Amino acid sequence: MIVDVSFREAAAVPRTEGVAFAHLSVELGHIYAEDFGDGCRELRQKFERIAELASVMPALARRGLPAGRRPRISTCFLVDDYFHRFGTPAETIPRVQEAAAEYGLVLDYVARESSFARHEDVELAQLVVDTLVVEPPRHTTGSRPPLGESGWLSNGQRSPGHVDAPAMTLPAPWSPPLQSGDLRHSIFVDLELWSDAPNGRTWSCALLAAVWQMARLGVLRHRGETIAQPYRLSPAEPLPAGWDELPAIVQLNPAAAPFCAYRTATLMDTHYLPVEQAVRTILGQVAVPPAVARQVAERARGEGVELPAELVDRLSYVFIGG
Repeated sequence: MIVDVSFREAAAVPRTEGVAFAHLSVELGHIYAEDFGDGCRELRQKFERIAELASVMPALARRGLPAGRRPRISTCFLVDDYFHRFGTPAETIPRVQEAAAEYGLVLDYVARESSFARHEDVELAQLVVDTLVVEPPRHTTGSRPPLGESGWLSNGQRSPGHVDAPAMTLPAPWSPPLQSGDLRHSIFVDLELWSDAPNGRTWSCALLAAVWQMARLGVLRHRGETIAQPYRLSPAEPLPAGWDELPAIVQLNPAAAPFCAYRTATLMDTHYLPVEQAVRTILGQVAVPPAVARQVAERARGEGVELPAELVDRLSYVFIGG
């Protein structure tokens, strides 16, 4: 009997690092410079609008849990330090916490938007773009450049661009864009992921928000290692004076449930709806590494939770009118 024995170095075996999970990550808002004008009036109004809705999050978190299981819920908010810098962490974060506390809201984590463009030496936005599986459009002429060149992503088949017809022939008739899937009527989305200028590339708000959602869902990895995990701030540790000195994600509440979660819920104003539609378009075409997808699914199943296979189906929203 011949026995085939093969050896492999332990260092050559791919390893996928795991993370701790809550059942639900609740985002209580994106924070922008305009929220701090007039004594933080806009910020307080924002938290006042979402306070009652936040109270129903436990019921949402219990969805799919075994009977009697108490859900783990964490809250977070995102500060825009990418498109417009304002204030300092030492000034801004305590004011946000105070405004939230007026309406009974506890903020567990704060994150910097710029860190989802680049984190340390990892280009996170580019990492996500590289995972996009774009559906090959049918009957195209090649007149429109691919995603890697154009920076534009769609959820289906675009209308063909203008192409000069050969002499003595009729131009091709117009045809409408078509959303992917077996739909009666299309809702076509065409979105810009980045723009380039002489001073460098600017990633779109939608793409950075998609990276943010992937971080909350615990599926961001670089060579199997987790990225942008929370930094626990000790009670005696002061917040830094500059945004670049602040870690990507900071744990503000020592008693918080894990930052990553099996599902996310986002509470925000209605004028962010188009951006979130773009986020869902992006996440609908992201290919999560199989080892990561399997790890998260097995972890959830071990708690009696069956997760939707599609990443985008793990997202929930509550949009609030002004």
